[in-house]
Amino acid sequence: MTSEAYLKRVNELIPRSKTGLMCLKAFFVGGVICCLGQLIQDLGKTYLGLDKDQAGALCSLSLIFLAGLLTALGVFDKIASFAGAGTVVPITGFANSIVAPAMEFRSEGLITGTAAKLFQIAGPVLVYGIGSSVVYGLIMYLLKA
Repeated sequence: MTSEAYLKRVNELIPRSKTGLMCLKAFFVGGVICCLGQLIQDLGKTYLGLDKDQAGALCSLSLIFLAGLLTALGVFDKIASFAGAGTVVPITGFANSIVAPAMEFRSEGLITGTAAKLFQIAGPVLVYGIGSSVVYGLIMYLLKA
């Protein structure tokens, strides 16, 4: 077999890249999640009389709750396998990263399974974020005192 024939055969067998389609799916699903968040925020302002910060908190909490619930029901993984990064980038990906390990290890018990694995992925992020905010708060308090 010549090198040209070999290269032709290799090019025939190499799977085609689906990057473009994956980007479109991620963009669409991420956009739907963000539109849902905006809808929740607007409804909070309009019908519940919340100010901008309260409506933003309602939006964040609602999306976290929905992502956690969908993860527990096994639906979020199906959406994520379709959308890829479209579900990871918004706050829903964070909720999924906390709930999924806890659901996986729940058979090991409440403490050693669920509670221990709850922060397996997101734990370092939370520890760093909370710790640095406490240090920043103390510095700001000391500088103003």
